Amino acid sequence: MANAYKVLGQSDLPATTLTTVYTVPSATETVISTVVLANRTSSAMTFRLAIQPNGATISDEMYLAYDVPLAANDSTTLTLGITLDAADELSVYASAVDMSVNVFGTEIS
Repeated sequence: MANAYKVLGQSDLPATTLTTVYTVPSATETVISTVVLANRTSSAMTFRLAIQPNGATISDEMYLAYDVPLAANDSTTLTLGITLDAADELSVYASAVDMSVNVFGTEIS
């Protein structure tokens, strides 16, 4: 199996919308090592982070973080080590515009 270490996804999140940032390709497994969220505004906001197995419709048990505060002009780095299978999705929600998310990890095919 070949490993590809890379940026898995990046997004400028819309407000109040759960957004798929990364979907595991077919015939691939993924380890998400790090997620970085950056609040690019002068106001505090919150974020949510979820894993949707096989792209399933979101439900409460899929959230890893829910309405976590992020201060104005600040960022947070989450070191996770989450393992995903083909078609699994990482989704992120921001309470307002101007939040960036970057996802880093390894794809194994």
